[in-house]
Amino acid sequence: MLVIGMVPFTVKAKEAKQTKDIKIGMAVEFMDHAACAYVAKNKGWFEQQGLNFTAYESYVTGMALAAALARGDIQVAYICLVPAINVYANAKVPIKIVAGTHKYGYGLVVNYKRIKKIRDLENPTIRLGCVREGGAVDVLLHRAIDRHHLDEGKVLNNVRRMNPPQQVLAIKTGQLDAAFLPEQWATMAEGSGFKMFLTSQDLWPRMQGSVLVIKQGLIEGHPEVVRKLVKVTKMATDWINQHPDEAAEIVARQLSITGRQILPAKAARIAVKLKITPLIISRSMNRLVYTTDLDPGIIQDTINYISELGYIKRVFKVEDILDLRYLHGK
Repeated sequence: MLVIGMVPFTVKAKEAKQTKDIKIGMAVEFMDHAACAYVAKNKGWFEQQGLNFTAYESYVTGMALAAALARGDIQVAYICLVPAINVYANAKVPIKIVAGTHKYGYGLVVNYKRIKKIRDLENPTIRLGCVREGGAVDVLLHRAIDRHHLDEGKVLNNVRRMNPPQQVLAIKTGQLDAAFLPEQWATMAEGSGFKMFLTSQDLWPRMQGSVLVIKQGLIEGHPEVVRKLVKVTKMATDWINQHPDEAAEIVARQLSITGRQILPAKAARIAVKLKITPLIISRSMNRLVYTTDLDPGIIQDTINYISELGYIKRVFKVEDILDLRYLHGK
């Protein structure tokens, strides 16, 4: 009986040893969008599953992370859906979306003294912050223009392109009147007196925020690694929903530790000037819906819309980028 009782443990230990020999490069976004990754890392759940990360990099935007995916040493990423689509369609990086991480997670914050209604964004004196063209919040900016029938030329003429920490710093120093930002940066802007004017929930119901993507080579060569990554992602996501206050503390601590190491280095020098507290992260995380579920229809709508904007050259079928076998336990 003693020998039989030890079999499951022996099998699990052997599986962990096998996957530990596989070198994996992982990258995440420097945002609470990647909360499940930060929580799993803090709890040691990746390590418990025998996952060996030879690289663990944090990027200030999804677009910067997408560029890193084109390198050979990054096989796994927690990334916003829009840059994932861009890098797949434009850079031809062979990735698959294997799980979601959250819905929503973006917003328009404004100086309410200067902006009372959405059409005020057309005012030529308004200074509007946004990330570079093709980023997730840039796509949301276009969604706002379309949904509210704004003059695209007038609004885009007001846009100052900068990464999220630059925008928050510019807000603090009075250099912006409004900004389209991802969380946690949108909530951080409220600390400087800005108001949340619109959220992604208002502009894009059921919007897919971020996803877990894995390169095709890792999926084909080591499906057991993919299975474990999805398992840990689901475990961490469930834990976040069950322990929101503790999750916010962990994410705030992890982001504070990571701040000096984010890429590109120039962004790190700005990010360390901005304090990330558990209270800010808690408020921010409450604006996201953390779930690993994916809606293929919503992802297809996103692909179609990005194509309409000209950010990808052609529409492709959602089935080309999705691999839901591991999410559904197959």
